[in-house]
Amino acid sequence: MTDTNGSNVSATADLSAYVMAGGASRRFGSDKALVEFGGRTLLSRMCELVLAAVGNVCVVAPRGRYAKLEHPILDDRWPDEGPLGGIITALAATAGSRIGAEWNLIVSCDMPFLTREWLEFLSKQAQASGAEVVVPRSGYGLEPLCACWRTSAVTALQTAFEGGTRKVTEAMKRLRMEILDESRWKRFDTAEQLFWNMNTPQDYETALQSWGMRKT
Repeated sequence: MTDTNGSNVSATADLSAYVMAGGASRRFGSDKALVEFGGRTLLSRMCELVLAAVGNVCVVAPRGRYAKLEHPILDDRWPDEGPLGGIITALAATAGSRIGAEWNLIVSCDMPFLTREWLEFLSKQAQASGAEVVVPRSGYGLEPLCACWRTSAVTALQTAFEGGTRKVTEAMKRLRMEILDESRWKRFDTAEQLFWNMNTPQDYETALQSWGMRKT
């Protein structure tokens, strides 16, 4: 697979992996993908985590946003339309690639407490599933930005998008879902932070404090 900048984008036979980045970060006040976490930018850290878990990674982001990133970048076809457009961009890229993986792990860059073990488990669950999306459900609801999507789901999602839908969980209603409840993911979440994400500077400070406590 190649991205729109001509870079090679690798994929396993069954699964491609994407990190979503380049959102507006309005509540954060700056690009949260570039804040430092554990000695690296949040985006670089997530890319390395996904790469270690599944063997390939590509970043979905607005054109030119992360030109110096050491990982392949796929230009978001709808950069100002929210994460659903980014998900469709990723699935369409996989569908159009030479390898054409059946499944896609798609995660947000701002979830600092995801683990390799969880992503490996999620990916294996998807590859054994008959669903079109395999998604965990936390106490906050479905977690579509830490989920696996079947490549063929792109048609239904794009139809929803073109019909005006922008909320990911609303578009997901058109798909066959396999929902992983707490009984499936709790053992990967000993600190009760697995799906925690950062939306504000206060969230960032809280995450840094928690990370510091984990490392002591």
